[in-house]
Amino acid sequence: MRLSIAVTNFSWPDGSRTLGPRVSRIARIADQAGFHTLWTMDHLFQISINGPAEADMLECYTTLAYVAGQTERIRLGVLVTATPYRHPGVLVKTVTTLDVLSGGRAWLGLGAAWNDFESKGLGIPFPPTAERYERLEETLRIARQMWAGDTTQFQGQHYLLENPINNPNTLQDPRPPILIGGQGERKTLRLVAEYADACNLFDAPPGTAHIPTGPDVLKHKLDVLARHCENVGRPYAEIEKTVTSHVSPSRDGRGGTNTPAEIVEHFAELAALGIDHAIVETPYPWDEESLDLIAGIVPELKRIVPAGR
Repeated sequence: MRLSIAVTNFSWPDGSRTLGPRVSRIARIADQAGFHTLWTMDHLFQISINGPAEADMLECYTTLAYVAGQTERIRLGVLVTATPYRHPGVLVKTVTTLDVLSGGRAWLGLGAAWNDFESKGLGIPFPPTAERYERLEETLRIARQMWAGDTTQFQGQHYLLENPINNPNTLQDPRPPILIGGQGERKTLRLVAEYADACNLFDAPPGTAHIPTGPDVLKHKLDVLARHCENVGRPYAEIEKTVTSHVSPSRDGRGGTNTPAEIVEHFAELAALGIDHAIVETPYPWDEESLDLIAGIVPELKRIVPAGR
């Protein structure tokens, strides 16, 4: 089972002048500890699960470019890119550049987006839900076409790319892995089956989110994904099943925190459902003690074989 970290909270008490060194330190520790991927999130304002909208928030791809220069092995991705925020041609060029300059370590994470508050706050067009999903599917098609080296005109309902040149192309062959985030059963999981290499589902204690969570929910979502795969003729086993998991690591588990042993036990239960990859984040900014505790379980998780593998 793979283990990754998400760096989503930048509200360290010493302010913005130390954000660069702090992010660098967290990235270097994660790189050396053997985490699979370091993820940022595509939010321009902080989200409520982590703090007030006015809290410090770094732009995701600039942060990953900085991290790429501080690390050697860990893979890099956005969990997940909000499709309406960037033109797909520019997005593909951005991820390609990250892949080339990092030595072939980029993911493309995509989602339809949901945060109209930050979009309106910064004046970013935010189409209705149906249109956002149409744009998501076109973006997926454009990414696959450009990474295949196909420069023929792309004509969609929302995007026209007359000559989608992408040089240099990615170092990863045939392309960076594509992850789609979200739990929607009719559209999101269908798009995973048709276009993606990985899905991302939500794993959090009850009451921490406004969407259903828990093992039964995850099992149901995986069953839905399996049916979509069957409908499109795609082997279900080809898709990497990931979850974003909120944890509060501590040595003793006091105050509702989670010991490393409890976290391993929880992830083993998820692996038994078929989850391949856990992405952990904390409700507070990462500190070295918390990161060291999570890093300590990397070898144990590598010994866990998810169901279906």
